[in-house]
This record gives sequence, C-alpha cells and structure tokens, in this order.
Amino acid sequence: MKFKILSKPIEAHEIEWRVQSAKKGKTTIVPYIQARAVMNRFDEAFTPAGWKCSYTTWKDRGVLCSLSVKVGDEWVTKQDGADDTNIEPTKGGISDSLKRAATCWGLSRGLYDYPLVQLEGELRFVPSQVKSRLNEMTRLINEGAFSQEYVLIKAGK
Repeated sequence: MKFKILSKPIEAHEIEWRVQSAKKGKTTIVPYIQARAVMNRFDEAFTPAGWKCSYTTWKDRGVLCSLSVKVGDEWVTKQDGADDTNIEPTKGGISDSLKRAATCWGLSRGLYDYPLVQLEGELRFVPSQVKSRLNEMTRLINEGAFSQEYVLIKAGK
C-alpha cells in the first residue's frame, strides 16, 4: 500500500484558507485540505477501486463519514463527522466529514502545525492578493524553512 502518499505534506494547490474569526481589527484564517485533494490522494495511494466512503446522518444536524481502504482482502474503515455548514449545509457537512475522516488516515495532519495566521482588518473572505503569500509560506513550511509561530499579513499588500 502507498500509505506514505497520505502523509506527504499538503501542497498549496490542495489548501483552502477560510476565515475562522474576525474581531479586534484582525481576521484569523486557517488552512483546510480541499475535498477533491482528499479524493485525488486516495486515488493515487489506493487506486479509485481501492477505497470508498459512505455517509450517515449524525446527531440530526451533521454527517458521519466512513472512509474505507482495501488492505489485502479486507476493508479497513476509519470514521469522523462534521456538522452541516452555514453555506450549502448538506454539501458542506459531507465535504467536511470526508476531510476529517481522511485525517484519521494521516492525510493533512500537518495543517494542525501551521502558524497562527491573521490578516489586518475584519474580513469575511480571504483576499485573492494574499493567496500568493500563503502559497509561498506553504512551500517554505514543506521545505522545513519556515519556523514562525505567528504571521500577520497586511491584506492590502
């Protein structure tokens, strides 16, 4: 099996940055792996026929994802869940539960070690002009050449 593919560092094109909070003149943003990146990594590691996922309702407001991988002749399953989201509730809950279940397999765990990233100003979205800086930070993190625990980005620059 190619489990090592799952633990490879997440590349910048696989990350989606989301606003976590906006208060006191700063916006905290956090990295998430994209659902399609999860699918691509599992396809690469196990082939499209070597993994599967199923979903069930969880606590009447969320989704539980069971993510299974074929190991020899056996299916091994790991699970995690997520609440429905505010934007596209059903799709968001499904995507988030898939990403969380993939973390149980080792995918994207490194994102939890990223520095605290804040933008100046109270924003609702991550400005596109900031993304190149975030991509560069991701590259440096993956190369082991970034050690800051806190990053403040001026959104207009």
